[in-house]
Amino acid sequence: MSVVLAIALGLLLLGMIVGVAVALRVTWRLTHPIRKPINMEPTEFGISYAETIRFTSREQDITLAGWYMSAEKNGFPSNGSTLLFAHGYSQNRLEPHLPALSLASRLIQSGFDVLMFDFRNAGESSDSLTTIGLREQQDLLGAIDYAAAVQPDKKLGLVGFSMGAATALMVGGVDSRIQAVVADSPFYSLQEYLEENLPQWTGLPRFPFNWFILTFSPLLLGANPRHVKPYQAVKEADKPILFIHGTKDTTIPTVNSERLLRLAKNKDSGLWLVPDAGHVRSYALVPEEYAERVISFLEKTMRRTI
Repeated sequence: MSVVLAIALGLLLLGMIVGVAVALRVTWRLTHPIRKPINMEPTEFGISYAETIRFTSREQDITLAGWYMSAEKNGFPSNGSTLLFAHGYSQNRLEPHLPALSLASRLIQSGFDVLMFDFRNAGESSDSLTTIGLREQQDLLGAIDYAAAVQPDKKLGLVGFSMGAATALMVGGVDSRIQAVVADSPFYSLQEYLEENLPQWTGLPRFPFNWFILTFSPLLLGANPRHVKPYQAVKEADKPILFIHGTKDTTIPTVNSERLLRLAKNKDSGLWLVPDAGHVRSYALVPEEYAERVISFLEKTMRRTI
């Protein structure tokens, strides 16, 4: 072997080692986002009674924290339904840019109970990997188990945002206990999304780091984005889904919801494209219309059976 070839191979090997090391460091940062504090209280939004709750994920070593807010205990007639909120990546139950407590207050006034909780590695829940919808499905199932146990006679619906919307689709699409899903700004497929948009998250060039991250990270973390497929759950679901997406969403473009809607089977499913709204910013832009549309959809699709 010539000296030049040996040097070239050595540099190539060194480049691969450096590339893998950088990719794994970035992946670690993405799967361990900095926690945001729980720095808002329900009382600030006119919710006088909120029960602080803790329950386990379907993964029993994960404990999740949140609030259960009863319509009746807040002075409003119950309509017989409980809504579970699912927050986005690197957020917590507050989803502060909405803020989620503002939407929850409107829903409670319309007779819905609301359960808000922190996914693993967020808010006041257990430390773990953030897996952008993979293992978070086990957390949402744990929340549904909790709601079904404490209020077994109530119908259940999901309201999710971004990662939480994708998780709500994957869980709610196949869980028979869920009557309806509101999905605000979901992605169609995590693998497909990351292949296209990973540089926005990492700040690294698409080549060669996309390949390094998407090849080696699943092997070392045991979390493969290929298994996060909201579109598959939507294809299998026969229940109403309301998709909401801002037309100026550059984080997860509207085409994701448009493609998902085409797979929805239930006649009451629909898509509301909100002009000029960014990523999960539709409620902040038009809160009255947002609440009106969501409440109308949920009252129609979760009407109590007499």
